[in-house]
Amino acid sequence: MNRIVFSLFLILTSFALRAQTSDCACFVKGVVKDQHTGQPIVGATVLIVGKNSGVFTDENGRYELRNLCPGAYTLECRIIGYNPFREKLDLTAGHEENFNLEEQEVHLKDVEITAHRTDAPSSQPLSTISGADLDKTRGQNLAESLKGFTGVTSLQTGSSISKPVIHGLHSNRILIMNNGVRQEGQQWGSEHAPEIDPFIATRLSVVKGAAGVRYGSDAIGGVILVEPEELPFDKALSGEVNAVGFTNGRQGVLSGTLQGSIKGFKGFGWRAQGTIKRGGNIRTPGYFLDNTGISEKNFSLAAGYRNKGFGIDVFYSRFDTQIGIFSGSHIGSVTDLLSVIENGEPFVKSGFSYNIARPNQNVSHELIKAETHYHFQNGNRFQWTIARQLNDRNEFDLHRPRNDSIAALNKPELTFKLTTLTNDVIWDHKPIAGKLAGQLGISTLYQYNLMDGRPLIPNFNQFNIGFFWMERYVTNGWELEAGARYDYRSLTSFRIVNREKVSQDFKFANFSGTLGATRNFSEKFSARLNFGTAWRAPNVSELFSDGVHHGAAAFEKGDATLKAEKALNTIASVKYASPKFTAEIGGYYNIISDFIYLKPQPEPILTVRGAFPYFKYTQTDASFKGIDLSANWEFMKHTTVSSKLSYLRVYDRRNDNYLVLIPANRIDNQIKYELPEDAKWHKAYFSIGNLFVAQQKRVPPASDFLAPPKAYSLWNAQVGTTFHVTEKQQLEVGLSVQNIFNVAYRDYLNRFRYYADDMGRNVSLRLKWKFGAYD
Repeated sequence: MNRIVFSLFLILTSFALRAQTSDCACFVKGVVKDQHTGQPIVGATVLIVGKNSGVFTDENGRYELRNLCPGAYTLECRIIGYNPFREKLDLTAGHEENFNLEEQEVHLKDVEITAHRTDAPSSQPLSTISGADLDKTRGQNLAESLKGFTGVTSLQTGSSISKPVIHGLHSNRILIMNNGVRQEGQQWGSEHAPEIDPFIATRLSVVKGAAGVRYGSDAIGGVILVEPEELPFDKALSGEVNAVGFTNGRQGVLSGTLQGSIKGFKGFGWRAQGTIKRGGNIRTPGYFLDNTGISEKNFSLAAGYRNKGFGIDVFYSRFDTQIGIFSGSHIGSVTDLLSVIENGEPFVKSGFSYNIARPNQNVSHELIKAETHYHFQNGNRFQWTIARQLNDRNEFDLHRPRNDSIAALNKPELTFKLTTLTNDVIWDHKPIAGKLAGQLGISTLYQYNLMDGRPLIPNFNQFNIGFFWMERYVTNGWELEAGARYDYRSLTSFRIVNREKVSQDFKFANFSGTLGATRNFSEKFSARLNFGTAWRAPNVSELFSDGVHHGAAAFEKGDATLKAEKALNTIASVKYASPKFTAEIGGYYNIISDFIYLKPQPEPILTVRGAFPYFKYTQTDASFKGIDLSANWEFMKHTTVSSKLSYLRVYDRRNDNYLVLIPANRIDNQIKYELPEDAKWHKAYFSIGNLFVAQQKRVPPASDFLAPPKAYSLWNAQVGTTFHVTEKQQLEVGLSVQNIFNVAYRDYLNRFRYYADDMGRNVSLRLKWKFGAYD
């Protein structure tokens, strides 16, 4: 496999050399300065919109983009703390373009990836999806929207519930920053998907590798950044409406955004957003999956104020969903369960219906956030963010209660109410000698969980506090960074044992560190290397689970003696980018001591609620190593071919064997043709692609209730365009087909693969209407 990857990289590189043409000798250069102080801005991003081409300003605020072909370009300059600025150019030769940026905090300071120099470690790989690429994923959940990144897959429970997986790690090892606040919910279950409406974001980003220094404990596998657009301070009214329809499940999604400012109130901006979703039973190539409908209603409100160096933002969001759990996953006897697993088809089959019956889950998540900052004229900056989250999860079992009263029928068998309070203070010190800049911060978290119903997990209180310090040094094409962090966690659980209240105290503490380097050899060629450590304390479910987790259709058993996980991650990447060709290859090696995972037991278990696969939380030492490769080549005018390859190998070092439930290797290829722009449409395109997922053969023998499924290959196609209705209105139309040939397959990371196939063909139509000021 390594030889194949290396050979592929050499071939792609040779294509890049051929793709260069002698007439692409134009360039753009200039200086980026602070409009308020006149000082040069270090680390600002200057990029060409719509192209994989961009640079950072050096210690003198200078930038230069070379090897550009003659033509029209849109140049964008942005960095956290300033209002992004765009300028249209018509290049025929060399050109000088200077930027004077106005100090203005973007709405999501801590997660603005295009200016990640002051946030995420710059020596770690970052992938971002925005604009038209993000629009193509509209209507899908967060995890599905991220599956286009190399090294990112999803853990599924049926076709309606999925959560992101980065380099084989998921759940509490992946930290999600939602609007600058770490998302806190009941994310320990495989069917506990992130309670986030992707329509909130105009940019989704992934930080791969251990990022515990900047983001705190639990970021062993990486960080996902959900980034709303900056508020429209002192701008005219604008907005958009998105409508998406899917044939499979006959699902419809409608989302709208309205934003603007208040006339006569300088420096003020606001936004209102809402989404509704409704879908019915999902269909595999051969049958419907009973009770797999979904209903969702979400909204958010935001407002902010700016005055010179001062800014304040407030944000509120509410996410409400009801999700049906496939009824064929709840089986009455061990004999019937083993029969379904062996035969490969569910006992329960039905037609289409929007009705959501038992079993199901109702989840709501509220987030309220306030952030204030002050940017001093000498370059120092202070930021304070406080937030409160309430996660209310209700899970309804398949079996009706013995009491048939209305109150009893509406009462869930499991209720979790998790309240989280976070407080973050960050100080950015001014650049020293124009080359050294850094951040200091303190974060606190307090949460308490109240549970009602069957005692699957106990009630608990938890308190975290962390201190971090990071510094970056930029000079002569090099960027060096180092940081350290200390975190302390206190956990107290409350249970009823033999009719007596029993409490247990757990205390965890550890250091995290990062050391990295980025080398820009030229405008086209760069390399990154990062060594990072992170750790994660076991959560309450891993310590105390004891019973049927009906949403996952599994019986889970915890272990109160589990220790904290400790990770040492090395990740490196090399990138080549030119106007016609871009390629990036990265490798990682992650050693996790005391790795906690759900281990399948030899036999299913029979309970009063039926027969279920039986899992225990177990600890071992594991190594995760792999390769991510991506390439884009415009081999002819308006036509681009792209490839993404993910190779992962995970090993149980303690038991000298492989681990279960690890993503299989995959390769995704696509060819895309874009029509030339004219007055009627903009960026009309057609693409066709193929995803090949190999069979996961690296598993312990007889380690699961069902052997890993066979390899599968899925074809997809997309077509779309943008119509300029008026000067201030545009309509985007997109049509896509997933699983064109209606292939029957099962994914290894779908927890319901024991019972049924995955989703069959799915055709979607996407409409987006934008009005007001837009780029």
